[in-house]
Amino acid sequence: HVQLVESGGGSVQAGESLRLSCAASGYTYNRNCMAWFRQAPGKEREGVACIYTGSGNTYYTDSVKGRFTISQDYAKNTVYLQMNDLKPEDTAMYYCAAAWTVENWAAAHEYSFWGQGTQVTVS
Repeated sequence: HVQLVESGGGSVQAGESLRLSCAASGYTYNRNCMAWFRQAPGKEREGVACIYTGSGNTYYTDSVKGRFTISQDYAKNTVYLQMNDLKPEDTAMYYCAAAWTVENWAAAHEYSFWGQGTQVTVS
């Protein structure tokens, strides 16, 4: 049974930071893509960042480049999203997702496994 469990969301002021965590279990954590998506009310789910756990290659959507960093602790099967200089437009439910392989890392339909989400609110 595959589980992705997110934690670390909360409410912060603009300019502050948060770190999200995604712990994976029941899942072969290597040579795959793990990503963070977000969804604000009334908007489509948006790919934020992805890390290929085998190579360590990372990808980001343009709006978070230079502010967010995705990383992993391979031994703990955990992926992190460090979010700095948060803006009100970053407010959303953030989801962790995993896939064996993807053609487009930002396409939500390519991911088979999802966490329950963690809320990030920036005011």
